Amino acid sequence: MPNPFPGMNPYLEAREIWPDVHTSLITYIREALQPLIRPKYIARIGERIQLADFSQSYVPDIKLIHTLREPSPTLELAAPVVVDEPMLITTLDEAVREPFIEIIAHQSGDVVTVIEVLSPANKVGQGREQYLQKQDDLTATEVNLVEIDLLGYGKETVLARKAGIVQPADWRYLIDISRGGRRNALEVYAIPLRERLPNCRIPLRPPDADAVLALTAVFNRCYDVGSYDLLIDYSKPPEVPLSALLTS
Repeated sequence: MPNPFPGMNPYLEAREIWPDVHTSLITYIREALQPLIRPKYIARIGERIQLADFSQSYVPDIKLIHTLREPSPTLELAAPVVVDEPMLITTLDEAVREPFIEIIAHQSGDVVTVIEVLSPANKVGQGREQYLQKQDDLTATEVNLVEIDLLGYGKETVLARKAGIVQPADWRYLIDISRGGRRNALEVYAIPLRERLPNCRIPLRPPDADAVLALTAVFNRCYDVGSYDLLIDYSKPPEVPLSALLTS
């Protein structure tokens, strides 16, 4: 079954599905861009690690439990005491791994453009603060920043949150482009749920023309390859709210 929505599918915003969607989007955005920008530029997938917000359910709650096989060293006492061995509990690191895309200049290796696809971790608590700090750091350089927010919940986080967008009135998703040499002119796509995702500009280094990312085609590839139609019960409403975003 193909994606029944013209663009973004709100059922895929569910926290248990989104991590797979997010990884697929990063992979297929890179795949779509690579033939458009090579050989002068190369799109690479990078990864950062950020601390998780313990109040959020998207961090796996898994523990690996085993007993120490060898006795631990103990302080020698006058009378021999046999130590009781404790059970050793190892928890997974409470961290979220966030992939993103860097476009680098082939000859110099300079980072030209960073493409971010936002996740729930970028829109709440400490994860949002860390993302906003990276956002500030990038906009203080000459690197282009493209932010793709396909989550209709959580606090507004992308640069376009400051723009006071009123048209279209029913927008749900945001994509913005901040060019390194023109920070005072933010390019914004405000996308209602019932519209396709845009063919959006991906800036390179002037005077090179922008690459064009056909985002609806990329998203539909993610949907098809991920077999998400088998995971979704369309007879029920989506788990995520369809109301407006929370304000920042």
